[in-house]
Amino acid sequence: MARIRVRVEGVVQGVGFRPFVYGVASRLGLAGFVGNDGRGVVIEAEGEAAALDCLVDALSTQAPPLARVERVTVEPAAVTGLAGFTISASDSSGSRTVLVAPDTATCVDCLTEMADPGDRRHAYAFTNCTNCGPRYTIVRELPYDRPGTTMAAFVLCEPCEREYRDPLDRRFHAQPVCCPDCGPRLRLVSADSALMAGDPVSGAAGLLAEGAIVAIKGLGGYHLAVAASNEEAVSNLRSRKHREERPLALMVPDIEAARRLCVIDDVEEALLLDIARPIVLLERRSDAGIAASVAPGQRGLGVMLPYSPLHYLLATAHPDPLVMTSGNLSSEPIAYRDDDALNRLAGIADAFLIHDRAIHTRVDDSVLRASRGGPLPIRRSRGFAPAPLTLPWEFPRHVLACGPELKNTFCLARGRHAFVSHHIGDLENHETLQSFTEGIEHFRRLFSVAPEVVVHDLHPEYLSTKYALECDAELLGVQHHHAHIASCLADNEVADPVIGVAFDGLGMGTDGTLWGGEFLVADLAGFTRAAHLAPVAMPGAARAVREPWRMAAAYLDAVFGLQWPDAPTLKAFRARHETRLDQVLSMARAGLNSPLTSSAGRLFDAVAALAGVRDTVSYEGQAAIEFEQLADRSEPGRYGARIESSSGLVHGSDLVAAALADLDAGVAVPVVAARFHNGLAAVVVEVCERLRRDTGLAAVALSGGVFQNVLLVERCVAGLEAAGFRVLTHRRVPPNDGGISLGQAAVCGARDRLSC
Repeated sequence: MARIRVRVEGVVQGVGFRPFVYGVASRLGLAGFVGNDGRGVVIEAEGEAAALDCLVDALSTQAPPLARVERVTVEPAAVTGLAGFTISASDSSGSRTVLVAPDTATCVDCLTEMADPGDRRHAYAFTNCTNCGPRYTIVRELPYDRPGTTMAAFVLCEPCEREYRDPLDRRFHAQPVCCPDCGPRLRLVSADSALMAGDPVSGAAGLLAEGAIVAIKGLGGYHLAVAASNEEAVSNLRSRKHREERPLALMVPDIEAARRLCVIDDVEEALLLDIARPIVLLERRSDAGIAASVAPGQRGLGVMLPYSPLHYLLATAHPDPLVMTSGNLSSEPIAYRDDDALNRLAGIADAFLIHDRAIHTRVDDSVLRASRGGPLPIRRSRGFAPAPLTLPWEFPRHVLACGPELKNTFCLARGRHAFVSHHIGDLENHETLQSFTEGIEHFRRLFSVAPEVVVHDLHPEYLSTKYALECDAELLGVQHHHAHIASCLADNEVADPVIGVAFDGLGMGTDGTLWGGEFLVADLAGFTRAAHLAPVAMPGAARAVREPWRMAAAYLDAVFGLQWPDAPTLKAFRARHETRLDQVLSMARAGLNSPLTSSAGRLFDAVAALAGVRDTVSYEGQAAIEFEQLADRSEPGRYGARIESSSGLVHGSDLVAAALADLDAGVAVPVVAARFHNGLAAVVVEVCERLRRDTGLAAVALSGGVFQNVLLVERCVAGLEAAGFRVLTHRRVPPNDGGISLGQAAVCGARDRLSC
């Protein structure tokens, strides 16, 4: 006879872990207890040694589906001789290091109950259990018990109370447990808040079928929904939301419906069916039957499956594809409080499908692409946050990394955990900044992090930087592209030096210019800028981002100087911009409001504009995205570019000149796009081979927003691996600026470890 005390750490609260332990211990005939505290789950078990070994093994090998066991520690305890195994009340005293589970899609058992007319939860929009449902969006404080969630306002009825108290029931201590008699309720109201009669879901489905826009309260905020096949309805949504061309996400009832819209391989199917239920970017079928304005200029569609009971009910009542886009005006954060939604969305939505379960934390949908046989995150949010990245190194101090300006996330770090936040958005207005600051405070409370050092970007005008500078803690500035590479290293749990290729729109360099086409020799702690794209002017600065033709003009000036040839493509380009071209060129040549940039993103813009794809954009990266979409993936040809041995300068202007020659020769734009991608990938391989000869490094990390471009990633990886390199790409956080905060934190931790 022996007794042990076991501590289990990880995502082990709110996921059915205690009843799981209770069941295993009872079957093994063990005595003792299992309970929650601020660090996770604590177990004391007494019995035969073999049975205790079986219990400890089961903790890691048989854990509930939503659990993530990170560490199990076992120590001997004094035998008590007491019989029976119990589940003890949660202990909220002491320090809190427990992890919070993300929101997850409705499980099969709950869907089965909802579909059964004889079940008391038949067609109930808030059905959940320990294996599914809301977690992060409803939790206010830890330990994760009902009083610390937004479900505290709903008093359990007797049947739900029995389920909640029964250790053998799958709803044992499922904090959001409820039923139609005691839980949240739906209502359908008009834009002026008048209650609409009848079943709310059927009423909403009817309105959608008639072409109305309906605001729908989901897990982390409001969606705006319209019938995806109704061109007029989709156009109305775009007009009212002020979202001109950015693609809109779709929701379909099931994987079969998704296959009717898009070509889906096994990896993409697995992403769609993941319990996070992200939006997955897929190649659309020619006969998809979707309104043209859903995704103009795109060969793909962003598709997700229902993930909440309400979504399943709505998809059943309206089985045709629905646009499900964030409930906000363009550039604003998603609405998640009812009064705010009714106020802000009243000019967009014709009706509101709402309920009385409060959302504590707003969380947007996550977005993924498939790449290299796995996920490539574009936006990491619902279904993933706030689950931490567990790293193989310790953070000696508590860290707050404030992230960048665009696609902002923040990151809190302690121990071996990096808590990357949900997607905050672009820090360009008060509402988003408020979401950023409130999110940091919520994370600090949840995960008991008291930052001793605050990390920020080098750009002094970023709101995230200004926030950091006002914090009462030690400050650390980290260069933007080093943070990109450090993010990729941390994502892959690599600390060794690499050749880092950081391609993005732009970021402040250590020399005061705007970088973005960088080859770094880097590890987590530091970097050297080893090569980069030759800088060109950005005429009009920020206007050049919104008007890619300006970058085309700057690159053409780099190619030809004052004497542009009388070529057909240039004549057409000059004709399109006749009234402003000379002024823009003069501005660039004089350096007037024309900062220099080595940005790969701006190089993409230049070639896309020259090819006639896009002279102006309505959202960041639009020209480059559409240029990738056009590329003929079967084309093997490529353009070349000079690489200066002494300075490491890569002449992107050579790629522009080669594209121009092809366009003048009548080569089709899809072929030009492919040759440009192939040529840039070949440049990456050649520069990395030169740096390998100089440094001996044989690993390459690819990061930055340009590496959301799957075609470029595939071409770079193929070339680098053929040259004998190990290639690191992103799998857990985005390569875009959404991953910057992780990189900032990783740099801080590495420098701290060096100084210890």
